[in-house]
Amino acid sequence: MMSELWSHLVSWFASHGVLPVLQFLHLEGLAGDPNDISASLLIAAFQLCVIGLIFRPLESMVPAEKWEDRKLTKVDFQYTVMMLVGIFPIFSFLILTPIANYFGGPDTGPSDASASPLAITHWLPWLKQHPWLLFGCYYVIYDLVYYWMHRLQHALPWWWALHSMHHSTRQMSCWTNDRGSLIDGFIQSMILACVGIVMGVEPEQFAWLVLIGELVQNFSHANVRIAFGPVFNRLFVSPKFHRLHHMLVDPTRPNLHNCNFGQVFSIWDVIFGTALYNEPLRPTGVGDPMVDDDNNHGLVGLHWNAAKRFWGAVRRPAGWKFGEVAFGPDYRPIPVDQLDLHGLAHHVLQPAHTSEPADNGIDTVTESATTA
Repeated sequence: MMSELWSHLVSWFASHGVLPVLQFLHLEGLAGDPNDISASLLIAAFQLCVIGLIFRPLESMVPAEKWEDRKLTKVDFQYTVMMLVGIFPIFSFLILTPIANYFGGPDTGPSDASASPLAITHWLPWLKQHPWLLFGCYYVIYDLVYYWMHRLQHALPWWWALHSMHHSTRQMSCWTNDRGSLIDGFIQSMILACVGIVMGVEPEQFAWLVLIGELVQNFSHANVRIAFGPVFNRLFVSPKFHRLHHMLVDPTRPNLHNCNFGQVFSIWDVIFGTALYNEPLRPTGVGDPMVDDDNNHGLVGLHWNAAKRFWGAVRRPAGWKFGEVAFGPDYRPIPVDQLDLHGLAHHVLQPAHTSEPADNGIDTVTESATTA
């Protein structure tokens, strides 16, 4: 019943919303199936509703930090809306689809994605009879690839030059997930899409993989002091778990922040030794002044800063050597072990409440307040 309702909604919006716009712009022959565009926009609207109506109120109810204002989150909100209902649909349906159609269209490849010789169902055909189990297998592999990709984003200086835009915000909120360089997003999307193709994931299933990952990340970035308890914390990424991933460098414990890289499953961090638990909340952001400067800019300035860091890194040998770096005035990557970490930019936590650093759910509230 739900699938029929969804199909009717997609068809109605395609006929009454998408198709008239495409006809007005004379793009109906280029942009692909209006039903695909309709489904993409409806999923984006659903995601925005979940963020705005569930995650955002939670930030007011159980905040991790209580800010005097939320001005630094405005650019993340703008970017989220722009990505979900602007750049992503335009790129997918007005650029990629026309290119694919020009070179022969979707019918030139196999009609069944599972026909790939590397597809899971090619080796385990019985999984076709268990779609939920098959989807679970897809997601475990998808999330494992994301974990290692995320570690590379932090380890390769030229990739960190881009990814640092995502980490630079001092006010991490439910809108922060989509904050990121367009180049970084393109690289991520291509890697994950290739993984989906290799696994034999159908396009509709891949869309659900992405949506689940995005919603979990929207929640894990939220400014809430929520953990999942001693058992589920070891399996799934909670907001408290991921907030430690975004913490500022502690000069007295300089490797502490290289932790908690998982997207949905924290078990990867547990297995590969990057999990960090039972730490007090810490301020978020990046101490490197060349990255922290992102907080002084809007959408265009953010991308310009990231592009300058990227160009400064990718054209130098140091940009291709694994290791944690900061950026000099000429955007040259500098290994952090050559820097005085005490001299980097720092700002203090603005705690809503303080408590013992337990990971057993919502922190116990006390009346005292200190900075970390």
